[in-house]
Amino acid sequence: QVQLVESGGGLVQAGDSLRLSCAASGSTISWYVMGWFRQTPGKEREFVAAISWRSTDTSYADSAKGRFTISRDNAKNTVYLQMNCLKPEDTAVYYCARRRTYALATSQAEYDDWGQGTQVTVSS
Repeated sequence: QVQLVESGGGLVQAGDSLRLSCAASGSTISWYVMGWFRQTPGKEREFVAAISWRSTDTSYADSAKGRFTISRDNAKNTVYLQMNCLKPEDTAVYYCARRRTYALATSQAEYDDWGQGTQVTVSS
């Protein structure tokens, strides 16, 4: 069973950058789609970005396009989310997830394994 551990969150100011990491253990991520989601209190978890197993395809939420970049290093069993030009509305708990198939997906229901999340807070 895979364990996904997110790190890299924190408190930053608007306009700053953060790089989130998601390290997997217990199982490989190499053959699977990986995604990032985020959630704020009282709201449903929302899609941020996803990447195919060979990094040939990516998908982003409109809110992330042009500012966030998802990447992966299968040799390190790790996925990253580079977040630039952060805004207060990016404040959320960020989760990484593994989808045990090849096709990209944007719905949380289509992901099988989840990390515990890392808090990102952007002050204005």
